[in-house]
Amino acid sequence: MTVLHSIAVQAATPIDAGAADVAARIVANVGKALEGKREVVELAVTSLFARGHLLIEDVPGVGKTTLARALARSVGVDFRRLQFTSDLMPADVLGGSIYEQNRGEFSFRPGPVFTNVLLADEINRTTPKTQSALLEAMDERQVSIDGVTRILEEPFFVVATQNPEEFYGTYPLPESQLDRFLMRLSIGYPSKEVERRVLGGRRGGEPTDKLTTVVDEAALVAAQEAVDQVRVEESVLDYLHDIVVATRHSSMLSLGASTRGALAFERATRAHALVVGRTYVTPDDVKALAVPVLAHRVRVAGSPDTAGRRDDAERVIRDLLSTLAVPV
Repeated sequence: MTVLHSIAVQAATPIDAGAADVAARIVANVGKALEGKREVVELAVTSLFARGHLLIEDVPGVGKTTLARALARSVGVDFRRLQFTSDLMPADVLGGSIYEQNRGEFSFRPGPVFTNVLLADEINRTTPKTQSALLEAMDERQVSIDGVTRILEEPFFVVATQNPEEFYGTYPLPESQLDRFLMRLSIGYPSKEVERRVLGGRRGGEPTDKLTTVVDEAALVAAQEAVDQVRVEESVLDYLHDIVVATRHSSMLSLGASTRGALAFERATRAHALVVGRTYVTPDDVKALAVPVLAHRVRVAGSPDTAGRRDDAERVIRDLLSTLAVPV
């Protein structure tokens, strides 16, 4: 069966109108706070729907915090922001047991990680020990403290930020940490027209303060579950897998994407299809997600650090896409 024929058959299947509507509402609402960045917003919502986590690497002041706040406000869930610094300890992230003298016993005080949307601001400014405190939470949605495992409430979404232009006093994220992020995005500066409109139209207050909740928590969780029902035709899955394998054989890369990365890539394409209103994945979904999902999971040959050079990694992934046949 060709992809086009498969798509025609699948198109006859009723789209999950509820999940598609949830996506459309969130994208439109977040877009009010982050004008002119619809593609970035769609990718962020894709990461949320896929139950992944998002790393935003960009210069200060382009809307990283705004994006995280807008997502949380749009779905009416708990939001916490944690500023990562060099002296931050794992207990400052996870929480810990405090002795209460009046009761004569220890009680657990949950840390900021016990929330629905956690903004880990400037995550590369804290030590690897504290960075790793997030690993179990991001991967297994639970934390183990004092021998007790505590389950995190769904939805649980980490949005981490870092400034690529600053290196003094920073600790590059290792592969084990980077692999926990479904996507790495860059927001970029707004267009001249959008920035001029923002300059003339904003009078006090943050744009997120004006946003209302457009979907409830139950609707979001249902939309996340609907991602599992999105179809991937065999030839499209082969195309996706060919891209992953190509990263492992490229002479430009010393480290290719892992199997975990491949699984994340596949789930992200299904979530993206749902966000744009389809119940089936197309090659365009695969191409749209290849760079944000894979570029931070590979290492450029000759790169002196584990994070690699972002622009070079993205260019290699794009070059690989241009060499592979797209199913038709």
